[in-house]
Amino acid sequence: MGTGESDLPKMGNPARRALEVAGYTRLDQLTGATEAELLALHGMGPKAMGILREALEERGLSLRDG
Repeated sequence: MGTGESDLPKMGNPARRALEVAGYTRLDQLTGATEAELLALHGMGPKAMGILREALEERGLSLRDG
């Protein structure tokens, strides 16, 4: 996978767009964000947040505490 390619998990379009508009296209970029910051994005909800958490855990990554 190239560095510019998205590796975000499959989720609803509103959540994916919210992340991409905020500049997140790769899971490793999310390690600099808190759960509260991501949930504040228009289009992100608890279901999408759960999907992201699972995908991060599978890669041994996590969100920033805060």
